[in-house]
Amino acid sequence: MASNREQNTNRISSRMSKHESEESALVWLGKEIISTLIYVGVILGIFLLIQTFLFAQVSIDGQSMAPTLQPNDRLISNKISSIERFDIVVFDSPDEPDKQYIKRVIGIPGDHIEFTEDQLYLNGEAVDEPYLNEIIAAYPGTYTANFSMVDITGEETVPEGQYFVMGDNRVNSRDSRSFGFISEEAISGETRLQLWPLSEIGFLY
Repeated sequence: MASNREQNTNRISSRMSKHESEESALVWLGKEIISTLIYVGVILGIFLLIQTFLFAQVSIDGQSMAPTLQPNDRLISNKISSIERFDIVVFDSPDEPDKQYIKRVIGIPGDHIEFTEDQLYLNGEAVDEPYLNEIIAAYPGTYTANFSMVDITGEETVPEGQYFVMGDNRVNSRDSRSFGFISEEAISGETRLQLWPLSEIGFLY
């Protein structure tokens, strides 16, 4: 009789141990799932913060920055970098809502700009544009039409808080020659790093 009770007790203990093990496994699994979700949430939060305040991916649509950039090229835009002459910048279109342009900064505040026979003059001094040397050499004619900034904008120099931008494709680009200066507030970032295509990955100049 005592032996039977002991056997029954052992069976009950065994079932309880198995049940407790299953409960422990479920608790462990639940903790792992929660930890994983928290980890993923933190990573996504960091990514969103970076994309919102620091960097963003840019995809090229159009030929206005050729030959430097081509349609479907992908770039990283830096949202906190200071803007310097010849930087490639992304900015809100001054006359097309919900559209952004990507151009090169030619003039910064205080600059006087002129083009004569494909030569850029900044504040009266000739300045080279190495990113255009090859295409200018191969182009049959004047690649950048002659102009003086004052004739286009009515301003002798680029005003404070404004920039004069142009596409590298000078014969097919809508830029400051058409719509005038862009404000610093309109610029969402500058880009120096190309991610795609892989054959072109690297820094932009």
